[in-house]
Amino acid sequence: MAQSEQVSGSLKKSQRRTAYMMMSPAATILIVFLGIPFIMAVGFSFTNQPLVPRVITETDEDGNVTQRQESADFIGLDNYERLLRVKLFTLEPIIDEETGKVELDEDGNTVYERARGYLRPERLEELTQFSILGTRYLVGASDAKFWFSLWNVIKFVIIVVPIQTSLALGLAMLVNQKLPGIVIFRTLYFSPVVTSMAILAVVWFFLYNPSAGFFNTMLGVLSLGPYDWLESSDTALIAIIILSIWQGVGFQMVIFLAGLQEIPGSLYEASSLDGANTFQQFRHITIPSLKNTTVFVVISTTILAFKLFTQVDVMTFGRGGPDNATITPTLHMVNEGFREAQRVGYSSTIAVVFVMIVISISLIQNTLFRERGS
Repeated sequence: MAQSEQVSGSLKKSQRRTAYMMMSPAATILIVFLGIPFIMAVGFSFTNQPLVPRVITETDEDGNVTQRQESADFIGLDNYERLLRVKLFTLEPIIDEETGKVELDEDGNTVYERARGYLRPERLEELTQFSILGTRYLVGASDAKFWFSLWNVIKFVIIVVPIQTSLALGLAMLVNQKLPGIVIFRTLYFSPVVTSMAILAVVWFFLYNPSAGFFNTMLGVLSLGPYDWLESSDTALIAIIILSIWQGVGFQMVIFLAGLQEIPGSLYEASSLDGANTFQQFRHITIPSLKNTTVFVVISTTILAFKLFTQVDVMTFGRGGPDNATITPTLHMVNEGFREAQRVGYSSTIAVVFVMIVISISLIQNTLFRERGS
């Protein structure tokens, strides 16, 4: 008995060693390219680190000239305060001095004081205005672009994740059929995934051309449009969403296809003998059997959707326009750190906060799926 336990223990140690050896290459890559940069970003977020340090020229009493790079200063939580600061104001209606009554515009709506009178002294930018029970409120933020970008990417995730997941499952069931030439269709559906997003974004930029683009030409046949897809704040994000779903659905399709092929065919045969129709088989066999696959697809799709960057960067020329309608946290981070202000410290703050938001949402998703599964 003791000898068998010793053999079992040594076998487990050998298996653990093998597992660690196989994990080490991937773990090393994650640590070097994700772990260490994130730790550095956390450190930079507490400083005013610029992209290119300013060179300071100094002359001593003997007339000797020396040059040195200006070092970054520790500024504590200043970057986080600037990024996350939001303030709510109550706007007062303008009272006519002669009549003593509230001023009204041409449409009969109450005229309120200008927002900039509240925002400028606080060094804030306008986020939005809204009315509740006859009271007008103004929301200002130190970095309005960050909140616009966060709201844009949340809308993107809410739309893309369920649609892309559903389409991927449908395509996986379609290409899982034993039909002649089905491999060709699998290749066609998956081909956008292996094509560079930058190239696809350029192609779709021309497809969205308001005057000669393919989509407006087709809509013109139906007497619809034309639409300024990328120049209107009402349609720009929708245009990005359509491209993103088309490009990424093949990846989720392959994952679902692998899951479908793991389901024993005997389950479907037995259910057919019991009189189950196709919908009942899908509901009671396919969906429960793909639970773990669906959890992986939803969480991975959510993370990828939050990383939205390339298509927006290419199709809006790095602006995230029009009127911040397509700006994302990743694009805002790149612009702040490497293009416009070149403030690496502040850009790192955006990265740290955004990573924590995505991790939190992923953990919540995982917990909800686990509770529903149990």
